[in-house]
Amino acid sequence: MSIYTVASRYAKSLLGLSQEQGNVDAVKADIEQIIAVIQANSQLQTVLKNPIISADKKYAILTALFDGKVNPLILSFFSILVKKGRGDLLLDIAQEFIREYNEAKGIVKATVVSATALSENNLNNLASKIANEINAQVVLTNTVDPSLIGGFVVRIGDRQVDASIAGKLNKLEKFFVNQGV
Repeated sequence: MSIYTVASRYAKSLLGLSQEQGNVDAVKADIEQIIAVIQANSQLQTVLKNPIISADKKYAILTALFDGKVNPLILSFFSILVKKGRGDLLLDIAQEFIREYNEAKGIVKATVVSATALSENNLNNLASKIANEINAQVVLTNTVDPSLIGGFVVRIGDRQVDASIAGKLNKLEKFFVNQGV
């Protein structure tokens, strides 16, 4: 079974449990915190992936890190994960949980790459226009790539809209090459 399939099943289970208990938003906030901690700590990632370290030891480490800081449901979930030998997939499962949560709430993540940083007003206007186009709530992040020269590139899932000067110049170059000019 692929990592994605396993992560998706566990994430859906956690999402379903948190929905039943009526604390989905709190669990999501805790999961975001857990993702940040795991990504920032390579030693924790190594411990979780090490098959030699016992499940009890892994759970004790997770409990020491997160007890009293996250919803008890999450700690119970950790217990199940490590006992089933899936501690190595904790980060993947947490990230999949966020994706599942966003899908359930109709939230779409998008990225806009621009030659210079966009103002908060421009980001909000662009997010609003994208939201109207795709009929979903949009969380837009901005990254800067000076090689675009001007304009921007918007990525939503597997779709991309290139409205950059560099992109237009590349299209123009390909046109001339195909025309034999």
